[in-house]
Amino acid sequence: MGTSTGILRLASRPAVLVLADGTVFHGASFGARCVRTGEVCFNTSMTGYQEILTDPSYAGQIVVMTYTQIGNVGVNAMDDESNLPWLSGFVVRELCEAPSSWRAEASLDSWLADHGTPGLADIDTRALVRRIRDHGFQNAAMSTDPEQQNIDALVEAARSAPDLGEVDLVGAVTCARPYPWSEGSWPGVEGQLLAAEIPATKLHVVAYDFGVKRNILRQLVDHGFDVTVVPAGTSAEDVDTIDPDAVFLSNGPGDPAAVAGVPETVRELVERYPTFGICLGHQILGRALGGKTTKLKFGHHGGNQPGKDLHTGQVAICAENHGYAVDADSLRAAGEPVEITHVNLNDQTVEGIAHLERPVFSVQYHPEASPGPHDASYFFSRFRRMVEQHKAGKAVTGASIAREG
Repeated sequence: MGTSTGILRLASRPAVLVLADGTVFHGASFGARCVRTGEVCFNTSMTGYQEILTDPSYAGQIVVMTYTQIGNVGVNAMDDESNLPWLSGFVVRELCEAPSSWRAEASLDSWLADHGTPGLADIDTRALVRRIRDHGFQNAAMSTDPEQQNIDALVEAARSAPDLGEVDLVGAVTCARPYPWSEGSWPGVEGQLLAAEIPATKLHVVAYDFGVKRNILRQLVDHGFDVTVVPAGTSAEDVDTIDPDAVFLSNGPGDPAAVAGVPETVRELVERYPTFGICLGHQILGRALGGKTTKLKFGHHGGNQPGKDLHTGQVAICAENHGYAVDADSLRAAGEPVEITHVNLNDQTVEGIAHLERPVFSVQYHPEASPGPHDASYFFSRFRRMVEQHKAGKAVTGASIAREG
């Protein structure tokens, strides 16, 4: 049963979500009035819906929140992880139409409408999530336009929508040209380094934008890096002209196999520069080192995933957002001197890798959080130490840094 405001809205602003298998969910619309298709995924985070909405990693997806009340604190410009919401649609159980926060600059409803993004409320999100958990990812069509809610037409739209593996979504979300980034974390933010902890000596990192979140860039700045962000298609030769101390590979949307040419570029880069990858950057690195990636049944999306460091035995509760994983057997079979450093304790999927001969490592989850816990923020310090040691001429590798803990 929806809230009283939801019941009134249901009568005046009907909306519908239709899965490719024909399952139909009727609800109430908010945000923009339109029809969108996308792959349905669910996120288990209890906070941080604005960071989720503006994470480019969700491009091409319709995101369902498992937490029931969404919109309570409105939206504000400081919490954006990019310049707009990239997802195809947003689904919640109950929408708060009157946010209560001194930081709020707009309601979620009006903000999504301004950005042309549809929202759907007042449905049984538990039933929808169970269907995805039981049957796996599938495409859907979502209509918040009362004049375009023919169920048969929406089923056909869902079934004819392209699979995420058929589309290079990175090309849609990456920046158009290189730019510098110098903003660090805001004062008082959890996990922020104290002023005395910020390295005095600056190192220069080129950050590949596959759909990078702003808090990743802030964390790099906090750890003493001058950051130059470059488009996903930047060649290794163009990186050479920038002459950085290190390379960073960002998060991003979709199937890493659909990002044509980038793994080959990364293969060149890891032979020249210390390299650190997060999420999609981790998957692309895995492919660059000869491994394969596979699609998960329903992915990992939320702030409560357990990631185990196999060297220290430490388990971090992690923020994750991915539908693909590096295949461990293919990585071993490739013959590259790489070890698996982290695994997800829920399903034993690969969560981290490190090179045994080069200063290269990566992690599947999000150490920068936003939203999520900060248990895994130590990865940025590891990256800094690795680059420092390499620049000093020491024989450092991704694996040796991982063993330091």
